[in-house]
Amino acid sequence: MELAILISGRGSNLGAILGAVREKRLDARVRVVVSNRPSAGGLDLAREAGVATAVLEHGAYPGREAYDAALVALLRERGVDTVALAGFDRLVTGVFLRAFPGRVLNVHPALLPAFKGLHAQRQALDYGARIAGVTVHFVDEQMDHGPIIAQAAVPVLDDDTEQSLSDRLLAEEHRIYPLALQRLARGELRVVGRRVIGGLP
Repeated sequence: MELAILISGRGSNLGAILGAVREKRLDARVRVVVSNRPSAGGLDLAREAGVATAVLEHGAYPGREAYDAALVALLRERGVDTVALAGFDRLVTGVFLRAFPGRVLNVHPALLPAFKGLHAQRQALDYGARIAGVTVHFVDEQMDHGPIIAQAAVPVLDDDTEQSLSDRLLAEEHRIYPLALQRLARGELRVVGRRVIGGLP
């Protein structure tokens, strides 16, 4: 698997993926880490690991499709065939998805289809959910919508804050995202309708 990882922030899931590659739990080469924000802390994490980085600021482009076309060109130059969104704060368009059909994944801190979008942990607490969780899914043109590959549940404790719940959810993201990517690397996943065959139990 020739992997690109797209980030916008500190890159904690990036770190988990790089660790899985380093420990040979993920059969992939990380060709490039790309951020739309030059201040993203994950860029330093990638550089420290000896991984190439690039910054493509979305404000330099007239719209989402123009940005995605430039992003596709960059990734093709690097020989990328699979893309992991890891805290990337932009919705990708059909321009991007058509370039990597069935090869764009995302992780979200909720048991989709519940609590889509930003601040999913806060949404779960405000709703009074007793179980929260994380989801790894294929990406489509709708937000947090594509076919689900893996999920992990986390109990919501009576004294949970948004931060304490986020910390426990993040540990599960770090666990299941590399596992899902490895299933894809091994060719073990296929999508039938909206169901993913070969995903994690």
